[in-house]
Amino acid sequence: MDKGTLVEFRVQSDRRLGVVDRPDGKTRWFVVDERGQSHSLAPRQFTYTVNGQTYKPGEIADFLSQVQTYLDPSSLEIAWELLIEDGETVTPSQLANILFSESTLPQCYAAHCLLSEDKLYFKQKGDAYEPRSMAQVAERKHQIEVESQKAKGQQEFLARVEQALQGQVVEWQRLDRQRLEAIEKYATLLADVVMLKVNYDSLARACPPSAPVLETMNMLGRSATPQAAFQLLIDLGWWTSHENLFLRRSSISVQFPQKVLEVAQKRLDFPPTDLDTNRLDLTHLKVYTIDDESTTEIDDGLSWEILPDGKERLWVHIADPTRLLMPDDELDLEARKRGSTVYLPTGMIPMFPEVLATGPMSLVQGKVCCALSFGVILDEVGAVEDYCIHAGLIKPTYRLTYEDVDEMLELGVQAEPEIEAIANWAKIRKNWRYGQGAISINMPEAMIKVKDDNINIDVLDDSSSRQLVAEMMILAGEVAARYGQTHNIPLPFRGQPQPELPPDEELLQLPAGFVRSCAMRRCMPKSEMSITPVRHAGLGLDTYTQATSPIRRYSDLLTHFQLKAHLRGEGLPFSAEQLKEVMMTVMSTTQEATMVERQTNRYYALEYLRRHPEQVWQVTVLMWLREDSNLALILLEDLGLQLPMSFRRSVNLGENLLVKVSLADPQKDMIHFQEIMYQEAQSITN
Repeated sequence: MDKGTLVEFRVQSDRRLGVVDRPDGKTRWFVVDERGQSHSLAPRQFTYTVNGQTYKPGEIADFLSQVQTYLDPSSLEIAWELLIEDGETVTPSQLANILFSESTLPQCYAAHCLLSEDKLYFKQKGDAYEPRSMAQVAERKHQIEVESQKAKGQQEFLARVEQALQGQVVEWQRLDRQRLEAIEKYATLLADVVMLKVNYDSLARACPPSAPVLETMNMLGRSATPQAAFQLLIDLGWWTSHENLFLRRSSISVQFPQKVLEVAQKRLDFPPTDLDTNRLDLTHLKVYTIDDESTTEIDDGLSWEILPDGKERLWVHIADPTRLLMPDDELDLEARKRGSTVYLPTGMIPMFPEVLATGPMSLVQGKVCCALSFGVILDEVGAVEDYCIHAGLIKPTYRLTYEDVDEMLELGVQAEPEIEAIANWAKIRKNWRYGQGAISINMPEAMIKVKDDNINIDVLDDSSSRQLVAEMMILAGEVAARYGQTHNIPLPFRGQPQPELPPDEELLQLPAGFVRSCAMRRCMPKSEMSITPVRHAGLGLDTYTQATSPIRRYSDLLTHFQLKAHLRGEGLPFSAEQLKEVMMTVMSTTQEATMVERQTNRYYALEYLRRHPEQVWQVTVLMWLREDSNLALILLEDLGLQLPMSFRRSVNLGENLLVKVSLADPQKDMIHFQEIMYQEAQSITN
């Protein structure tokens, strides 16, 4: 190769021109580029040679300026149209003649540049270029358009992300939402840290991101891990810092489908014909509904009356949602799919659309309401002497809170003797159940509420009013089950096997109260569901079903469907096999809902403790989790929370001591306490 020959070569992806200077050994050449920089190159690294004239490095810029005049990529389409018919190959020199009617060195090199950069009309074949077919060009044009649109979409997405990161309101596009929803799905893997008890690093290794997630995270300059995905969604305002990952990881639907909402509104506006044409009119009875103040789905009420023969009858009135739906209609199938109302600290996710659940399905004070009413006469010891069940009409008289009823019982309000009578029967009834082997385990229960990022924890006490309501609901459940047993009706019966409790001498060795109750609780078997009657050992009943929350529990709704059909003299909507199949589905759904409720409550319990690092808590050591490593379950009495704690010294069950939180991380489900001495606690509180 002659000295001064102008050649093209590449430095990484950059196109360079240089002048051959001298040999470098036997096979390589020193080439000097326009910057005066020398390169040692093998001939195979030359991508084009300008033959016919020698140059100096200082002349390269002038040569490139001449070439620039001819670099019009659109001119290739003209050449392609001329050559496509015969499919002839073309060299840069030939293309120069076609495009520019002559082939000077700058024109030939310009043609080479056009051909070598072209991805649309020509493909290289040796030293020449072959025109692509019309189909190939059409396909490549489509690909280029798609890639162009994708690049444009990415740039626009990045611009919207930047707006969101600056706190501006962003109107996310459909493709944006697809990207962010993929990141949402990846971020919810963090819930597995709690559910599967794995650490972050193991999770990231076991669950690599999908291609769309990886692309988006790389585009935004963030690491592709579940933690980083979670933080991105928070930064964008897409999620809050306390996003419920357990709920998002579940199959629980927060919103109702539009079709279901439309059906609900139609049922509200045009109620269907009531199938229970002979409802018993009980509107003369004084009816009390007793709930928490925040309750919006009111599904039970209580009455008491003296019969002409002097006997007393208790009435448990249950809301009648089946008045507004039929088995297998849109509302029923949606409720079946949900299984139950889900109660979270941040609010509830109802089983039925709110417009029905808190309206015509509920027992609303002062309005005539449809109900399924259980009338029960108890004997002097509290056993069921006689009962009746009616589809009825009632008119709730008072909507009371548990606190209202406790106050009325304490003050002995003479104007409401019914309340006192019901409370007295509830005590008799409770004593009767204990005589039948019922087991009482009283442990404090925390009620956690979150509003406007404020967390409140109250302890549900086992007050007289709550015991009253609980006994009446259990009574209605026994009566419903008895009716089903008597008439051979398949129902979702509930039972509990007889527990093997520790011997009395062993229990008596444990401290009385919470420690003893905790030991008994560990021995209690899980409740079971069956389509045939079965004993419920915990309640002390030979047969039992739940029938008192049909707005909130689908199994209760099933009981209503079956009972009401039989009361009307109609065929049962569910055969034994059909009922069993539906119950299996519902049990799986409600188990998931229970898990989400439990994990969400625990998250906010730990978050509450995280926010109170200096608070001193009085705790009781309840039971050993791992006695050999001093890991115990403790009860924070002021909060009703039961949490693990590792001790650095020997402690005894039932021992009361003072602790404060040393570490709380709700996202990682971590909580550590440290014991403090009484003197230290005094200095902290002062």
